Amino acid sequence: MPLAIVQPRPDPAPERIAEVALKAYARVAEAWGLALREAAALADMSESTWKRARKPGFAGELTKDQMLRLSAVIGIYKALELYFSAPLSRGWITRPNSGPLFGGARPVDAAIDGGLPQILAIRSHLDALRGGA
Repeated sequence: MPLAIVQPRPDPAPERIAEVALKAYARVAEAWGLALREAAALADMSESTWKRARKPGFAGELTKDQMLRLSAVIGIYKALELYFSAPLSRGWITRPNSGPLFGGARPVDAAIDGGLPQILAIRSHLDALRGGA
C-alpha cells in the first residue's frame, strides 16, 4: 500500500486567530461576570475598543501583548475549570484572595494592575496547583 503524502495546512491568518481569541475571551469575561471596564482593562484595551472587539467582524488588529493576555486569561479560565468545581471556578477571579500573588486583592484586580507579567504569574500559579508545573 503506497504512503499518502500529507500536505501541511497553511497557518491560519492572523486576523482569524485574533477573531477566535476574542470570541473565547468574550465568553470567559461573561462567565466570570466581569464588568465592561474590567474586561477591557484585562485585555489592555479601551472600553470602546473592547465593545467593538467583542462583536463579530471586528477588523482591528491586536498587539502581541494583547494576544498573549487573551491566551493567558483563557488558560487561567481553563485551569480554574479543571481545579475547582462550580461556582468557585467562576467566582475565584473576582473574590478577594489572601495568597502571596494577591495580597488580599481580587485576582482580576491584581492582573489588571500588574499587566501581562502578573497575568502570566497567575496562570503559572494555577498550573502548579493542578500539577501542571
